[in-house]
Formats: sequence, C-alpha cells, structure tokens
Amino acid sequence: MPPKKPAAAGIRKSVHGKKSPEKTSPTKPATPPSSFSNKNLGDRIPVGKVAPRQGSSRFTPNRTVELVKLANLMDVPPKDRVELFRQKLQQCCNTYNFVDALSDLKSKEIKRAALHEMVDYLAQNKANNVLHESFYPDMVEMFKKNLFRTLAPPENPNAAEFDPEEDEPTLEAAWPHLEVVYELFLRFLEAPDFQTSLGKRYIDPKFVDSLLELFDTEDPRERDYLKTTLHRIYGKLLSLRGYIRKAINNVFYRFVYETEHYNGVSELLEILGSIINGFSLPLKPEHRRFLMMVLLPLHKVKGLSVYHPQLSYCVVQFLEKDSSLTKPVLETLFRNWPKVNSP
Repeated sequence: MPPKKPAAAGIRKSVHGKKSPEKTSPTKPATPPSSFSNKNLGDRIPVGKVAPRQGSSRFTPNRTVELVKLANLMDVPPKDRVELFRQKLQQCCNTYNFVDALSDLKSKEIKRAALHEMVDYLAQNKANNVLHESFYPDMVEMFKKNLFRTLAPPENPNAAEFDPEEDEPTLEAAWPHLEVVYELFLRFLEAPDFQTSLGKRYIDPKFVDSLLELFDTEDPRERDYLKTTLHRIYGKLLSLRGYIRKAINNVFYRFVYETEHYNGVSELLEILGSIINGFSLPLKPEHRRFLMMVLLPLHKVKGLSVYHPQLSYCVVQFLEKDSSLTKPVLETLFRNWPKVNSP
C-alpha cells in the first residue's frame, strides 16, 4: 500500500466561533469534546506541569531580577505618587518564564499585584487627572516589553479540519500577567486626560505593526484584547488612522495571496466594520478601491467560513452607502462562488 499523503492545511474555529489553524497530531486520538467560556479561562492556567494544549510565546526574558515590593500608591503622600507609579511601571518591564510555573514565584506575584494596583488606581482616579506626562514613555515601554514577542509556530500546520467543540486552542501560559497588562494599557488610553499630542510620540507606525503581528496568536482571549486596543488607538490618534488602514490592507494581501493563514482576520474585520460605518459620503476613491481590491478578494480563500459573517457585514456597509457598487460586487462574488463552494 503506498504511503499516505500528509493532510492539507486545515482551518479550525476558536472558542468564539472563529477558526484558527488545526494543531492536533494525526497520530493521536481526537481530544474529547470540551467547552469553556471567557469567565473561567483564567482558571485553566495550570500550577504545575504545562498541559499539552497550553504553550507560551517565545519570550526573550531579561536577566532574572528578583523584585522587591514597593509601597502602595494610596499609602504615600499625593506628591510622591507620580514617581512611585513610574517605579512600578519600570518594575513591571521585567518578564518571567511562565512555562516553568514554579520559578520566580515571589517576583511574579509582586509584579501581578503591582499591575492590578495600577489598574485600580487609574480606574478610581478618572476625575483627578492622574496621567502625568512622565507616564507616557514608561507605559508604552512596559506594554512593549511584556507583549511584543515572537509567537510560537503551529505545532502541526498540516493538521486536518476539526470542530471547535472537539478541541481547544493553545492558550498562552503567561496570560495571568498579559491580561492585566492589556487592562492597564486600555485604562491609559481611555483616561479622560489622555493627551494625544503626547501619545503619538510613543505610539507610532512601528508600534502598530508589532500590534498587528500579535493578532496571529492562537489564544482567542488575547485577540479580543488586541481588537479593543487597536480600535482605541484608531479612535484616539487621528494621525495614525491612514497608516492603520494601510497596515491592515497589507495583512490581508499577504493572507490572500501568500499564506492563507492568519488567526486574526475576524477580529480585524470587526474593527473595519466600525471604521467603514464612519466613512463619509460620497465615498472616496481610496475607500472604493479598498472594497474591490482588499475585501472582495477575501472571498477567494478556502477558509472563508471562518470570517464570513464579519466580511459580509463590511461589504453590506459599502452597499448601503453607495448602491452603484452592487453590480461589481455581485460580479466578483459570482466569479469566486464556484471555487470557494466546490468540494
């Protein structure tokens, strides 16, 4: 009997109903059905040995630094809180190995507590204009140190298609810290006294590119935070709007014409749906080209069903704004239909 050919690259859904690359090994039996919600995802982080379906990005942790607990922000005089807040941000730039869950326990706990304390401090002092100018470089640097990293490659990129109820995505082992870093950064962006003139000095096109690379993570929890973070940046920093749209275009070009693999397509389309809704009339030629050259080619990818609801919403937004686009849109869809729906 001739040897079997390896299975073609497949698509799978995430716990949110979106699909991501299949990672089960063809030599192992299928994982028993399981389900979980966002509410208890954090409870799944193991204390001891890392579970088979849980991995970690390839961090480059700095030299092991044992942290020393600093005073609580509310326990020092108001005049000393700015400097103490900065010290806590700088302290949280240290990263640790979460694959080894038993290493650096004291420092991990000090960092986790400091992150939560800063989140609470910004939340409870919205009306007090607590965002000092010196926070901006330290906050952005802390975000970059913790989150901008090389994602681990798929364990089995040639695995077969499977149902999300029969398997789980690979979760990020460092999520107990990463989640709070996202929360803190969102509090920073959403603060009433956030100054865009200062923010754009440190949140630049390179920052946006690094953020888009993270959308390829398999962990659906992180993709949700990334979606919200990028949307907030788009809303706050007007000077970056054109670049963000262009950068998303480039992601989709690579997805359609080169890789056909990118876990964050659904999330990016959700952001674009909100952006398109705000386009003024008449539509600019740039926006019409975006529909014809970026959105419609997404119908050619085999994994269309992963992001079809979000893509349909974006296309319908265009048709509602300009009915003259109906004919070219339908012609393109009919050209692609036999290919993407044939066995």
